[in-house]
Amino acid sequence: MSARSADYLEAIEHLPAGATLVIPGVKWNQFEELLQRLESRPGFRVAFDDGRLKVMSPLREHEQHKEFISDIARVLSEEYGLPLEKLGSTTWRRKGLAKAVEADASFYVTNAVRISGKRTIDLESDPPPDIVVEVDVTNESLDKLRIYAALGVPEIWRYDGKQARIYRLFKGVYSETRNSALFSSLSGLLLTEFLDLAKATDQTSALRKVRDRLRQDRA
Repeated sequence: MSARSADYLEAIEHLPAGATLVIPGVKWNQFEELLQRLESRPGFRVAFDDGRLKVMSPLREHEQHKEFISDIARVLSEEYGLPLEKLGSTTWRRKGLAKAVEADASFYVTNAVRISGKRTIDLESDPPPDIVVEVDVTNESLDKLRIYAALGVPEIWRYDGKQARIYRLFKGVYSETRNSALFSSLSGLLLTEFLDLAKATDQTSALRKVRDRLRQDRA
């Protein structure tokens, strides 16, 4: 491990929960080296944009929200009868673009069958996830949108701790949209309502209410 990469790793390891570290001038090989080292240190979120490395250390609240959103996606797939592959906090990257980003959660729906069973996914030949989730309880993710756009991710669900929004990619730019393109009954307002349920009761009870609401809306 290079001395500079070791310095980066030491700084990352001292990040308190809820903090963000931005390091300019990082080379791609140094970034990949750091990723390998961070595999044994789960919990950090990384983004790399043409030499600019951003590392985030999320709070427990952040993790609770993203896990519940992941559960909502599973219920949606079951109610809609659509396949779903959940890839969690995968780091999506393309060396040729010098861009990489680790989502809070990632879902394949349209391309779920195509990537099912694959041990590794290479965005140079494989499609990007159909949906990624960004929870902004402690950190702004808006600067990550251009990375997702470059990677071609069609849809983003973003939650700031109070309100959920859905973004769709059109001609290389994300715009907020009313409903998900893949789960048509899910709007940003409804996703917010579901997340509010999880704050008011246990997640199992909240998820049961999510399923009931989806069935009621689609009846």
